[in-house]
Amino acid sequence: MTAVRPAAGRAAIARTSPPNGKSCRSFPLQHLNTGLRGCVLLWMGMSACHAAGRDGAAAASTTTANVKLAPAEGALRPHKRPIAESRLEALFNTESLSALLNHNDDALRQSDLSAGYFVAEQSFGNLVPQIRPWREWLSNRGFSFELTYKGESMANVGGGLSKGIDYVHDLRVSMLFDLGKLAGLNGWYLHGIIMNREGRQVGWDHVGERNILLTEVWSIHGPAAARLADLYLEKSFFHSRININIGRIALTHTYGTSVLLCTFMTQCSAPMAIREPAGWSVYPKTSWGGTVRFRPTRDLTLRTGIYKIGPKVQDNTGWAWGSETTTGIQTPVELTWEPFFGPRKLPGHYKFGFGHDTSPYPDLIGDVPVADRATVRVYKEKPRDTFYIEADQMVYRRHGEHQMAGGYLLAGFIHNTPSISNFADEFYFGASLLGLFPHRPFDRFGVMYSYYQMSPRLTYGQSLRQAAGLSPGAYVTGPQTHSAVLEAYYGIPVMPGLVMTPEFEYVMRPNETSVIPNAMLVGLKAIANL
Repeated sequence: MTAVRPAAGRAAIARTSPPNGKSCRSFPLQHLNTGLRGCVLLWMGMSACHAAGRDGAAAASTTTANVKLAPAEGALRPHKRPIAESRLEALFNTESLSALLNHNDDALRQSDLSAGYFVAEQSFGNLVPQIRPWREWLSNRGFSFELTYKGESMANVGGGLSKGIDYVHDLRVSMLFDLGKLAGLNGWYLHGIIMNREGRQVGWDHVGERNILLTEVWSIHGPAAARLADLYLEKSFFHSRININIGRIALTHTYGTSVLLCTFMTQCSAPMAIREPAGWSVYPKTSWGGTVRFRPTRDLTLRTGIYKIGPKVQDNTGWAWGSETTTGIQTPVELTWEPFFGPRKLPGHYKFGFGHDTSPYPDLIGDVPVADRATVRVYKEKPRDTFYIEADQMVYRRHGEHQMAGGYLLAGFIHNTPSISNFADEFYFGASLLGLFPHRPFDRFGVMYSYYQMSPRLTYGQSLRQAAGLSPGAYVTGPQTHSAVLEAYYGIPVMPGLVMTPEFEYVMRPNETSVIPNAMLVGLKAIANL
């Protein structure tokens, strides 16, 4: 293992692993900025390293400057996730607004990860460590993989439509092909994910909520059996100053997301107002296209791309590419500012994003009653725009110097073109806190409040139909205006390879009306690396 040289004139954390993994001790603060693309210290802080030590792997030494790392406890090993990790150098060796803050901390942002989405809240280690030699043998020859199970069981215990429980799961194989080792194409990587999602949505069956997903795993367009999700190439150019991904990619695992958001079931992989519209693909649906990422200055990251858009309900296998209908093009762009505050170097991540979907979307007013057609105007089809601002800021450090060693406050706001988007607006705020209780240093507690404002045109059309004695719509109990969800979780690392997370949700105004009583849900999420 070799250390990466510090950025010019600044302190840096050494990189201590081959392209497909990093040492836990040298985990750089950049990892959170990349959203779901590679955070591996989410629940337990440095416990991943401790688990690795218990597995008996060889120790890794690191070189650091201006950053105090937690002491090693046992032997450490590079992380085994099959994600190609590419350092992203700045185009200009300077800072933006961060120059007004800590002058010696910006070099902590020394790397960027690939756009591949795995399981952000994954457990660490493996439940079957005996197969590690075989996995390492394959990795040395150009092929890495992970087999992960995520199960979510949620029960409605009060309010809503009825008391009851539903279960959903995600079983996936995440693969990485190092084309340099396999085909002599140095620097090229091929990412692939095959997944199975099955189960039922508690919001539909027992709460009466069909717009907001109350579990993460259930996809917006239903279950998918042995579906091919991601399949894309990655390459860095110009001395790692520009990184590209091209192929089939889920947009909401590249844009509008963050590691912290994906600790919450209702916000993963991105806020509901982003992942609900057709122009923002979400697992298991992926879109043909690509993203280019570069860092204008050391504290800014810009990513943009172009993607083909089609209905999410089409091609439920992921293999029938020819059957997909193209309705338009999505062009997202996202700028991230990463400052560090105070002597403890508390990182923050501030994202400003925009997406333009050229697909023609109809006015959500729907069918206008005959008596009102002379006075009520129906708008023409139009494209959809999405604006979002997302922020998270560490407020204290605990149990290490890496990115997730402490507690964060987070908030965000999303706005869609109101007349053609079910969710016109969403805002959220919450906290994700590490080590709140004595003797449980690596448990993580989170709480989140999210508010959803429906399209005013949708509400207007439903009101017209209800006043005319007609049904306002399928599964609609009245004119839909707004709703809110309060969610809390407590993540517990049980053993290497297994995380258990009790969950609580309180749904206010299910179905975005006042007809259905507020609902209280409790449940359990399990994540296992096999």
